[in-house]
Amino acid sequence: MHTSFLLPLDETFVIRGNVHTQATEGEKQPILLFCHGFKGFKDWGSFPYVAEQLSERGITVIRFNFSANGVGESTTEFDELEKFGINTFAREIADLTALVEAIKQNKLPHAEVMDYEKIFVMGHSKGGGDSILFGTDNPDIKGIITWNGISHVNLFDQKLRQEISEKGVSYIINGRTGQEMPITQVVIDDVDQNQEAYHLVEKVRHMSQPICIIQGDKDFARLVQGASILQEAAKRGELHWIVDADHVMNTKHPFAGSSEQLEEAITITAEFVRTHSER
Repeated sequence: MHTSFLLPLDETFVIRGNVHTQATEGEKQPILLFCHGFKGFKDWGSFPYVAEQLSERGITVIRFNFSANGVGESTTEFDELEKFGINTFAREIADLTALVEAIKQNKLPHAEVMDYEKIFVMGHSKGGGDSILFGTDNPDIKGIITWNGISHVNLFDQKLRQEISEKGVSYIINGRTGQEMPITQVVIDDVDQNQEAYHLVEKVRHMSQPICIIQGDKDFARLVQGASILQEAAKRGELHWIVDADHVMNTKHPFAGSSEQLEEAITITAEFVRTHSER
């Protein structure tokens, strides 16, 4: 089962989410924060299914939209593109900080079953980068999981950067909806001005927590290569290749059913959380 929530951050930004749990009365469970990726959202395709499946394995899962991801009250449509255009890693890290504070202050649904000494963070694609940036040496975070995650935060080519420099904004096309999605200078500045702080490989190299890297071998080449680089840097890292898996574990939006590759990723994730919750 799952229960929705709203976590207002200020007059403009709000985190919308769902808490999935199958916990029984008196039970305390590890918590998994589930971060979507670039042009992603909490209700994309398989994500609700993934959260429900993990909850059936004894994990309380918090599936949420970053406050500036561009998806508003509709929960499934990019109806707040002006926010998407100013979304930064800094804002997403702040969102994760606010979520953890809400957990510790018992402000989310099903707070009574959450063991806030066992919080894990997991992200898909760009969300994997968020998980590393937020989780590294964060005393609140027990472990980090990436699904087809990035290894470098610069997602934008020189042509787009040049257009933003000249016009203040450029656009990328959403292949699914056809929408022109804005990227503004603040997004570029956030990456460029924080190159050291956002260096994902160095973050992994020096992190104290364990990291589980789950990577489809049929994903984009840069992500496949990046998974190996991250694993080589990690002191407490494990890399799991999902054979014949694409960027979304061979699923689609709207969700039309699971895949062998998705089920394998779910099983590996649950085992990682379970193993490190017992230590």
